[in-house]
Amino acid sequence: MTTITIAHPDSTVHEATAAAIIRVLEANDVEPEIVIGPKSALAPLLKNGEIDLYVSAWLPDDDADLLAPGVIPLGKLFNPSACCCISREEGPLVSLNDIAQAGPELSRTILTPISLQKHVEQMVTDYALAEAGFTLKVLPDEEALASITTALNNKECILMPLIQPCFLFHQGGFRILSDPKNSMGKEQEASMLMRPGLADAMDQDLQDELDELMLSTKVISAMDFAMRTEGLTADEAAESWQRGKLLPR
Repeated sequence: MTTITIAHPDSTVHEATAAAIIRVLEANDVEPEIVIGPKSALAPLLKNGEIDLYVSAWLPDDDADLLAPGVIPLGKLFNPSACCCISREEGPLVSLNDIAQAGPELSRTILTPISLQKHVEQMVTDYALAEAGFTLKVLPDEEALASITTALNNKECILMPLIQPCFLFHQGGFRILSDPKNSMGKEQEASMLMRPGLADAMDQDLQDELDELMLSTKVISAMDFAMRTEGLTADEAAESWQRGKLLPR
């Protein structure tokens, strides 16, 4: 194959992941054609063979609906996970078990990305947070991230429901709370998805190289940070990663 159509949802995390994969394709003299859109629009294109490679599906739970007959997962890129953090690296609060008894310095408003609403609602139930005065402020993902970033930079004490990878994990300055009741859900595995028939059509050496590609949440978080705060394109961030310049040694 000399051309592969690669599709990804319209987010910087997925764009960064796709950029790393695109560099592998180009190194093997394969020209990528890129399709970007909401997952709901890309799913039927994958099923019908109108796109070759979807980047990336978070399995086994988050993107299970993409696994249509003939669609094959490829590779184990990184392990995304939902978690709840607190905007203080130090202090006595280390677990979601502690939150209901937290003092008034901790905001009772939980800025919640809409993609994490169900997870956070489960967390509130499991840890009896509503009874302790906590409420959700559900926002579109980018608005929630912007509000969380502002609060973090202003040194406000808030709960931060986040998905790893995310640029904020590269920025740091906060603590991931342990979740003994697993309310935020289990860790996922990010994989590419091949359209029906692609496994037979793709060069086996390229397929093996993609299957063995390892990125990590740390790498994608750093790429996301570089794109959002340093003005790098996804391709420039991917090149920086390949050259070993993205993460401190």
